[in-house]
Amino acid sequence: MDYEDIIRSNGLVPIRILGRGQYGCVYLVYGTEVKIIAVKIFQKEKFNPREFDAAFELNRKGLSNIFILRYISSNINWNIPLLKMEYANMQTLNIIAKQHQITLPSYTLRALMKQILEGIRVFHTSGLIHRDIKCDNILLHSPSGSGRVYVKISDFGFAKKDDQTGGQTYLKGTLPYMVY
Repeated sequence: MDYEDIIRSNGLVPIRILGRGQYGCVYLVYGTEVKIIAVKIFQKEKFNPREFDAAFELNRKGLSNIFILRYISSNINWNIPLLKMEYANMQTLNIIAKQHQITLPSYTLRALMKQILEGIRVFHTSGLIHRDIKCDNILLHSPSGSGRVYVKISDFGFAKKDDQTGGQTYLKGTLPYMVY
């Protein structure tokens, strides 16, 4: 059974692939109840439930935030983990960071940074540490007709609960973005 069959078995219609990574694939999908959303399908052998746990820890504590990608639900079909989430309709922050010919006014960059910091603050308020903040994990979203752009912190695969009892004993994240 392929990924699109798994999506269809959940009552959703696959539209297109949004991205592929080392852990799986993300699809843009349509469903009569949820309209347009994104679905992340994990390779069974690379799945770590930490992403599910972090997403639902935020929901459980009622700490949803416009600057954190909203996770809708998760399930496992044919031993393949599937995560339904809000669709951010623009690309990642890399669209700005990697195109040096695009110069943004400083007030725009400050606004984006404030949004990222507010999302991180809410994440930390919930007792979680993201551990992989990087341009690839900051999605951009412009609500239809708003003329505004918001950041959405995504990919909670390295997130963990804050352990106040001791120091960090190992490193996680993406090397160029890691804080020691």
